[in-house]
This record gives sequence, C-alpha cells and structure tokens, in this order.
Amino acid sequence: MSFKTRLLAAAAAFALATPVLADGIRVEDSYARVSAMMSTSGAAFMMIHNETGQDDQLIDAKSDISERVELHTHEEDANGVMKMIHVEEGFPLPKDGMIAMQRGGHHVMFLGLKQPLEQGDIVPVTLVFEKAGEVTIEVPVDLNRKPMHGKMNHGQMQQQSN
Repeated sequence: MSFKTRLLAAAAAFALATPVLADGIRVEDSYARVSAMMSTSGAAFMMIHNETGQDDQLIDAKSDISERVELHTHEEDANGVMKMIHVEEGFPLPKDGMIAMQRGGHHVMFLGLKQPLEQGDIVPVTLVFEKAGEVTIEVPVDLNRKPMHGKMNHGQMQQQSN
C-alpha cells in the first residue's frame, strides 16, 4: 500500500471514529478487527454512552458483513479459564451510564464473515436498543490496534519510590 493510500485510509478511519450521537445514544472509539487474516469471525469494540435520560438495554446488533451477528462477553469458568459466551438478553445501559465494549469483555461478534476484514475497511453496524431503537454506525477496521490502545489501566501502574 502506498504512503498516499495509507494516509487516506488513516484520515477516513479518524473521521469515522469520531463520536456518533443518535437519539441520546453516543458511540465513541469504535473499531473492528479479526484475530487472523483468514479468520471467518471478527469483532467490533466501542464505548456506548446513554444520554437519553432513561435506562435502556442493548438487545441486538446487525451487519451484512457476516452470516450472524451476536452480542458476546467473556466469563471465567470454575477452572479459571476465560470463555466467550453469547449474551442473548444483551447488556444493560443505565441512564447517564455506558457500556464498555472492549477486547476480553463485551463486544459485537461477527460469525461467518462473507469477506476478509482488511485494514481501513468500514463495517456498517446497527445497534438495537430496547427504548432508543436502532442506531447505525460505521466502524473502521483497525488490525494494528493493541488491546489497551488509548486506555490507561491504573490497576497495572506501579509506583516508583525514590
């Protein structure tokens, strides 16, 4: 990929990563990825803020890029092993609260991708809320992003003594 093509892809990704506000639902910092280049599944991550003035529930997600789209999370089993599970009822979105859709936690799962997801692609995703209805967003594919990119994990910080 040429420098000009990369620059245009980066500019498009930045423009599309800006917050989306629809009916009091604000979506920020969205991105999609696959774990391997030939993977038949992928996921989308984002921060969803509720500014509607009432509690809501994210109950579904839709996209034409895969055979199925599901809301997933990770849970630890009795043996301490993390497992990904489909959350059919969705996720609560409290009034003035948020849902953190992050790697290793809640996310939108794309199962049976119809084509590979490549760096800079745009994935249309419709989030379905119990009260706010449907909110359609465009999610940039970012295969280079690190799990905690842009986030500060205060639990991992170490204090240095002099």
